[in-house]
Amino acid sequence: MSFEETVEFAAKHGIRKVQFFRKHIDPNASVAENEAKRAFLQAHGVQAYSIGVSGTSMDPAENRQLFEVAKLFGMEVIVVEPRDLAQWDVLEPLVQEYDIKLAVHNHGTGTVYGNPATVKQVLAERDERIGVCLDIGWVTGAGFDAAEVYRNYGGRVFDMHLKDKVLDPRDPTVKPTDTFIGLGNANYDELFGLLEHDDWMGVMAIETDSKEFARDPAAFVGQAKAFFESYFPAE
Repeated sequence: MSFEETVEFAAKHGIRKVQFFRKHIDPNASVAENEAKRAFLQAHGVQAYSIGVSGTSMDPAENRQLFEVAKLFGMEVIVVEPRDLAQWDVLEPLVQEYDIKLAVHNHGTGTVYGNPATVKQVLAERDERIGVCLDIGWVTGAGFDAAEVYRNYGGRVFDMHLKDKVLDPRDPTVKPTDTFIGLGNANYDELFGLLEHDDWMGVMAIETDSKEFARDPAAFVGQAKAFFESYFPAE
């Protein structure tokens, strides 16, 4: 979808907060272009609460553009996945300057942050405004229990990707596949219990890696909302 189509889709389906990415909101675009997009969001009652997964580099000026666009839209968090761990040395000063949170995203096995132990090491060395975007589907697909991973991050989970994947118990080498939220192997029951206990106030972004779901996301999004509201009824 285009930026405008995405905003209209969100408004139609009662979604008030969206995590956009570079295709929709470009940090390198002119201020005027992004201000027009901000006005379009406001007109539809939708908030760009985050941008991600965002590319970063060792260039502080390039990274600054990302923080500037987050500031312009009033974003609460920027989701990143630096391929080079050395990038945290140039990202952390921007977190401190702008007072905008960074959340490291995890993909699957074999990626930089596929093992939660790597993420925990980053958190241990950095400003407390550097935390986690817990992709529930990918952490499950990597063979970890999402509830246990959340618990072990010790309050540093700022954002989540609401996703589910089906694993093949007969062959762990088979690539996990996306399914409707709640129908896969993610330990949502315990995870949601922990969120309620902790009074967690972050955002869960409905997301899928499935091209099939992406072609017509209405059913996927509707089911995800219904699943979430079965645990947390809308007020």
